[in-house]
Amino acid sequence: MPQRSSNQLGVTTLEDISALILQSHDLTETLRNIVTLVAKRMGTEVCSIYLIEEDGETLRLRASKGLSRRAVGKVALKIGEGLTGLAAEQRRVVAIQEPQSHPRYRYFKETGEERFHSFLGIPLFDRKTPIGVIAIQTKATRQFSSEEISALSTIAFQVSSIVVNARLLDSIRLKEEETSRFARELEQTRKSFLNDSRPAGEVREKALRGRVAYPGVVSGLAHVMDEKLGFTDILDEAGVDVGKERERLEAALEKTRIQTIFLEKRVAERLSQDDAAIFHTHLMILEDRGVLEKIHREIDSGHSAPYALKKIFGDYIDAFKRMEDPYLRERAADMEDIGRRLLANLAGQESHVLHLKGPGILVAREILPSDMAALDHEQIRGIVTEAGEQNSHAVIMAKSLGIPALVAVRGALKEVVPDENLILDANSGYLYVAPTQRVIEEYHRLEEDCSREQHKLEEFREQQGRTSDGIRVVLRANIGLISDIDVALRNGANGVGLYRTEFPYMTRASFPDRDEQYHLYRRVVEGFGGQPVTIRTLDIGGDKALPYFSPPREENPFMGWRSVRVSLDNRDIFRTQIEAILMAGQHGPVKMLFPMISSLEEIRACKAVIAEARANLRREGVGFAEEIPLGVMIEVPAAVMLAPQLALEVDFFALGTNDLIQYMLAADRNNPLVNKYYDPLHPAVLGALRQVTRVAKKLEKGLCLCGEMGSDPITFLALVGMGIREFSMPSPFIPRTKALLKTISAREARRASKEILAMADSQQIRAYLQRELKKSG
Repeated sequence: MPQRSSNQLGVTTLEDISALILQSHDLTETLRNIVTLVAKRMGTEVCSIYLIEEDGETLRLRASKGLSRRAVGKVALKIGEGLTGLAAEQRRVVAIQEPQSHPRYRYFKETGEERFHSFLGIPLFDRKTPIGVIAIQTKATRQFSSEEISALSTIAFQVSSIVVNARLLDSIRLKEEETSRFARELEQTRKSFLNDSRPAGEVREKALRGRVAYPGVVSGLAHVMDEKLGFTDILDEAGVDVGKERERLEAALEKTRIQTIFLEKRVAERLSQDDAAIFHTHLMILEDRGVLEKIHREIDSGHSAPYALKKIFGDYIDAFKRMEDPYLRERAADMEDIGRRLLANLAGQESHVLHLKGPGILVAREILPSDMAALDHEQIRGIVTEAGEQNSHAVIMAKSLGIPALVAVRGALKEVVPDENLILDANSGYLYVAPTQRVIEEYHRLEEDCSREQHKLEEFREQQGRTSDGIRVVLRANIGLISDIDVALRNGANGVGLYRTEFPYMTRASFPDRDEQYHLYRRVVEGFGGQPVTIRTLDIGGDKALPYFSPPREENPFMGWRSVRVSLDNRDIFRTQIEAILMAGQHGPVKMLFPMISSLEEIRACKAVIAEARANLRREGVGFAEEIPLGVMIEVPAAVMLAPQLALEVDFFALGTNDLIQYMLAADRNNPLVNKYYDPLHPAVLGALRQVTRVAKKLEKGLCLCGEMGSDPITFLALVGMGIREFSMPSPFIPRTKALLKTISAREARRASKEILAMADSQQIRAYLQRELKKSG
């Protein structure tokens, strides 16, 4: 097999295969796309997929890259027949040179495969049941290496799940096609008798796609949120009494302001003050002189109050939606939220929000902050919206509540009727409407498996993280919301390794003052009862913007004015946050972390601001922690190279691997054009991590890894082997990581790390680590 770049196999191939089902229209197209991709990545002339038919005995060629097109769908053989049948029969890898000489070889005129001199076949399984075979062939005689066989085995595992899911979706589509003609005829007959245009008895099963906003799998009845008093419902009125319309508007404004204060209080009690902060913004809009003057001018021109609201709020909504900045674009929802509540109060109607009579899945065009505040969260098992914003306030609230959510689900309101059975798979991005018994049973099995796994993990929550040979590994939580505290504690986190402080800034109409920040940080520190909390200073810019602080327009904001650079250029804002962190340090062990440090000058400038903050607090007689550990994020290549010098300035390092990998490999993982180059096991990345780890150990500095590499078992094994003994990760990963540690020997991990650091190919590295994990069980 010729040498190829590290992105051609391993994790990028699996990611690409997973994405294929979203690009395909049916099972046939999915399989065709898979074989084309695998042949290219494996460097072979042929890749074919055979699937076992319903009789459980016949293997039929369903897709091929390299064999004759005429053979697809025609060539079939029994299990045990030919080399492909041998792989299915014996449920093992079959790797053969000169396959024509093998006694099991079977010749098919249609395929033209007599030209090929090497064969590798690997069975596909659904759980333990064979469902097919994936095979590759080459014109040249080739001895497939153990690394290649391991790589294709990993791909086969992923292909199996794709095939199972694609078959399920395909069966749903076929059923829809079979019943659509009958449904249309029945609908015409019943329309004259029924108000509901959906025919009784119609086979309804559908699978709708969406984007995952928060993962999880839930089932339940549909709670469909109706959109009453939308702006499109408002018509202008002739001959209005201007005075009365102004009075109506003032009464509605006053009632809406009172409601907004109530909503803020309710969300603060249920979630946190940060989550409720958006209603501060709503109140400011309701009292904004410019907005009110525009509405009054419309009324004075002879228009009704509802029409004036529609006109002015509609203009604001359109303006926000046209903005390029994603955060500002999402603020259109806030204007719509306020406008809708004003309209309801003008019309003298109660809120449109559902009164949920039982647990279920909420389906809506868009869920606004006031909806999330008014609804009974205990009755919401999942959320589905047609609107596509993944960072709206409502979605952020859903995340803080741990509610699985899908956004951008086209046609959800059209396809779902109230109280209909739904399955929300917010892991793979599907909403199943009126699922058949087959789908229900499959997901019931999945839920039971998950439940059993969670039950097994319960024993690890309160245990310390230790390897099988007794080495302690500390597992801390990444948090961003007050509601994350309970989640972290429930999952057995040893404090906080990364507290992202951006969210309190994002939900306010202006920069929070020192006392606001102090009380927030104090609550977090006290919430962890003496366990350390690492607070990262404000990290905005790039993909994170504030509505009241617009950065300059840049060609490449990720490489521009962001993070600590913004803080140092806005020293007053920076100093205010540092003062609040120092004050919170009185209430428990706090560490202060500076993001995106790339030079000694930057960390020294940060320390100068700390000195100013301490002087201010002393002058005011305000109590604070005199000594607090300081750290820097190692997330740009410059920081890696300067690690020995930086270590002399700080007490600890935090490895931000997500950004470090992107910057080292010049690959934005969110950019579909280049995300295949984003590779955590790239030898250069591993070398950089090893370099920082050695510096920290030699100079006795703390080291915590905060990126997603800590949540992946394969990369976790390598990191433990390098000597990293502290990780910070999303809380739900902590129990399973403690369980994983029980199977890992630190001594064996060190040996594995030494081996991979000598390798120059990430495909080889991944295959090796996979084998080591399998050995550990």
